[in-house]
Amino acid sequence: MDDLKPCVKLTPKDFTRLLMPFAKGTETKTGISAIAILAQAALESGWNKACPQWAYFGVKDNDGINGNEQLLTTTEYSRRADLKFPVIISITPVIRNGQKWFKYRIKDYFRKYNTPEECFTDHANFFFKYTRYAAALGVKSDPYKFIDEIAKAGYATDPNYATSLKSIAKMIENSLK
Repeated sequence: MDDLKPCVKLTPKDFTRLLMPFAKGTETKTGISAIAILAQAALESGWNKACPQWAYFGVKDNDGINGNEQLLTTTEYSRRADLKFPVIISITPVIRNGQKWFKYRIKDYFRKYNTPEECFTDHANFFFKYTRYAAALGVKSDPYKFIDEIAKAGYATDPNYATSLKSIAKMIENSLK
């Protein structure tokens, strides 16, 4: 972990080399594909560029009161223009996949962690905690099916989430060769 610094963008190869041990450890404990886990970490953190307090997965902390959260700037998408967030920076109408969406630039509360391992473990536990991810857990060993199912279950608001994530999973697989 000495090579791993938060908030420093890494190449896909370096990202994979440094974080695969945490993804593999999580896969061993939960059966969730290490490739899918690492792809999510890469996408959500911008290949390690945006992971303050080891927050690789963009897991929200909705209470914002118990000290394990941080207020961060992020982007969310919705079909509605009247959502509430702790801080709204802007709301912009956009067309995604031929449909009208609203792109929100906001500040919201996200979990923070002491180590990458703590983050990866919490992320995996998230899927087991919420029944909406039951279909994803049914295909947890297949990274591409798992990605499709978490997207369907609403893990992220970006309508292109699954496509982006599967592209990154392929990059990670290629960096392992």
